[in-house]
Amino acid sequence: MIITAAIVLTLLLFVLLAVGVWVPLALIGTATAGLLFFTDAPMGQVLATSIWGASAKWSLAALPLFIWMGEILLRSRISSDLFTGILPWVSRIPGRLIHINILGSGVFAAVSGSSAATCATIGKISLPELKARGYSESLAIGTLAASGTLGLLLPPSVILIVYGVAVEESITRLFIAGILPGLMMIAIFMAYVALWSLFNPKKTPPAEPKTSFTEKLSQTKYLIPVAFLMVAVIGSIYAGIASPTDAAAVGVLFSLILSWLYGSLNWRVFKEGIISATLTSCMIAFILAGAAFLTTTMGFTGIPRALAEWIGSLGLNVYMLLFALTLFFMVLGCFLDGISVVMLTTAVLLPIIEAAGIDLIWFGIYLVLVVEMSLITPPVGFNLFVIQGMTGKNIFSISASAFPFFCLLMLGVVLLVLFPSIATWLPIWMMN
Repeated sequence: MIITAAIVLTLLLFVLLAVGVWVPLALIGTATAGLLFFTDAPMGQVLATSIWGASAKWSLAALPLFIWMGEILLRSRISSDLFTGILPWVSRIPGRLIHINILGSGVFAAVSGSSAATCATIGKISLPELKARGYSESLAIGTLAASGTLGLLLPPSVILIVYGVAVEESITRLFIAGILPGLMMIAIFMAYVALWSLFNPKKTPPAEPKTSFTEKLSQTKYLIPVAFLMVAVIGSIYAGIASPTDAAAVGVLFSLILSWLYGSLNWRVFKEGIISATLTSCMIAFILAGAAFLTTTMGFTGIPRALAEWIGSLGLNVYMLLFALTLFFMVLGCFLDGISVVMLTTAVLLPIIEAAGIDLIWFGIYLVLVVEMSLITPPVGFNLFVIQGMTGKNIFSISASAFPFFCLLMLGVVLLVLFPSIATWLPIWMMN
């Protein structure tokens, strides 16, 4: 019954997405079919409670605020000044301004802790600018989709908090353990962009005229407003003054002030920013609600638990066990969000992991990396849907743009398995 349910629900979701049904409606339709045909759960009650639970979280308030901040910056000179200030420093590096997607997403991910907010905010600023300057749209979309996943790995990370509570491990140690792997993935993404640009020179705009160090410093003045904004947001979090949600409100306030100082804030710009932020936030919230309903349905069908118990019964060695778990989490990640994957499987897998002698801190970082892969994996790659909502492009073309970065995340998992100290060295060094 469980195998039949898994096959039927997978095919149904693929069919609904392929024929062009809205993503949240496809998720809700699949979940409804799962409840009606494979469980005895009351569909109406489950639908109401799961969607309400996904929509009524205070932490979710940070999402529209960060998106609004991005809309304000997009409509002021600050966004173009960001590119103007960085351009002299990256003009001689292969890939040039594409690296802003990676670095900007890495910094913003560490601020917001949300892959959706990172994709939406950085994408609103970077995609129009990169397209106007003649950069490959496919590469820009791929870097944005992949770099947005760093919100799960770099602290503060909600999924690491959930994992730490589930396995009773130090959340501080988990946060520290995520730093080096996060920096490793940024370096891998940037190296790929550089190599791609070297092999595709016709798809990269010509290099800017060479500038002196003094001229570079002069251009850096354009980065002061953005730097001030990032310090205000990040500083308020790490100084203990504000939570990530409160920091998002701080970001909006200072964005409005900076836009006013630049002379670009008027009633039309203010109204357009709110409307656009509302539309994007509603789109993301609708997908979140559909994903929450599907997650609840999967829990009622027992598919995640059955798969985890089956893997545990195979008696595999450590490397084969990790290979099987990688496939397992990738499949689950196509249908569940990362936090749900952790919550539904950790209790079953914990005895298996401990029996195999795997360090729980290391396993938490490994788990987050694999879940990051699922964020850019169709049919339910959440970052892909966010970018689809912004660009209007077909989900499968966006998936194709993100596929090389999916492979790079897989490379990151391989490196983490071969060199576990990437995740374990820093917590040991800092906590002893």
